[in-house]
Amino acid sequence: NIVMGGAAGAFPPMIGWAAVTGGVELPSILLFLLIFLWTPPHFWALALFRNGDYTRAGVPMMPVVAGPDATKRQMLAYTLVLLPVAVAPYFLGIGGLAYLIGSSLLGAFFVLCAVRVLRATDDKPAKQMFGFSILYLFLLFALLMGEHLVSGILTTGGGA
Repeated sequence: NIVMGGAAGAFPPMIGWAAVTGGVELPSILLFLLIFLWTPPHFWALALFRNGDYTRAGVPMMPVVAGPDATKRQMLAYTLVLLPVAVAPYFLGIGGLAYLIGSSLLGAFFVLCAVRVLRATDDKPAKQMFGFSILYLFLLFALLMGEHLVSGILTTGGGA
């Protein structure tokens, strides 16, 4: 349910891009992929430490239907696939050097969180990964926007 539902949640950058540019281009697809690949480890981290609630409610989250170990392996797989996607904006020219450095560091830490969850015998690393995942996505987009803002100010000689 998270993988399929994640697609719906990942469309806003493509829709916004199309509204502004009149088309769907590779950068907007990349931003879609960024959110799409981020969604499963984000929500599965939550599902791991709230597994009892999902089980009692009959909600078929990954830990409920496949178990915690399979969920943890999938979380690591998604974070590993997400890593090159998250740095790709630099190589497409929509992110600068600050974005490349920031996304690399954030991505490495996100993978480290997934490894910690994989090895964990308690819920604490899953709670930490869930919390960090929110910050991770926010900071990636903040870096992209911040660079464009600074670039625009520098290009126009200070604004106004």
